[in-house]
Amino acid sequence: MNVLVVDDSRLARQELRRLLQRHPDVTVVGEAANADEAQQRIGELRPDLLLLDIHMPGRSGFELLAGLEGATPQVVFTTAFDQYAVQAFEVNALDYLLKPVDEQRLAAALAKARAAAHPEPADAPDAAPAPARELLRETDQVFVKDGERCWFVRLQEVKLLEVADNYTRLHFHDVHPLIPRTLQQLEARLDPAVFFRANRQQIINLKWIEHIEPWFSSTLKIRLRGGGEVEVSRQQSMRFREALSF
Repeated sequence: MNVLVVDDSRLARQELRRLLQRHPDVTVVGEAANADEAQQRIGELRPDLLLLDIHMPGRSGFELLAGLEGATPQVVFTTAFDQYAVQAFEVNALDYLLKPVDEQRLAAALAKARAAAHPEPADAPDAAPAPARELLRETDQVFVKDGERCWFVRLQEVKLLEVADNYTRLHFHDVHPLIPRTLQQLEARLDPAVFFRANRQQIINLKWIEHIEPWFSSTLKIRLRGGGEVEVSRQQSMRFREALSF
């Protein structure tokens, strides 16, 4: 299990390294002293787990998580403040450790991370694992309901999906219904060869692209057929070029 330690205190990082040495299956792949440095290290190192402080110069640990795109590591918060526990679990943290970090509490948090990474099969000998849900193809039709209105639409006709609080707004046929699913949940079912995560807020259907132009700081701006423009984040602009260039 590869771990990135994120804390503005050098002594705190050293203490966590010392405690982690007692777990032979754990490798500290790097450290970061602030959120900006951590975000860069996460992109470079792809750790399995973050040991993450909350109060740091610049952005907080919560703001770091909000700024991450794509797949994110598991998170265990390590902090001197106890008033953020509820908020920590709202962002699906595995655990919340108060400083000074107790050795046994850290061991328990690592056990949770192992279990999350490698869930055990059901105990019943005749229990079969639930089949993975197949990706939806662009020719598949999906049922969409918003209030009293309903549609049965082919995915190839959906040109844009975007975050709307805890819902996702779809754009097709000049209608924009809301569905009670997060963008991340829908992304897991969509074919990545057709639907591309442009930024934290939006997924675009690549086949609806009308025009692409360079934008600020090496980003891209995409115009969709029938109207609508999407600004691709810097990280996703790099992935877009890598995935779709000769």
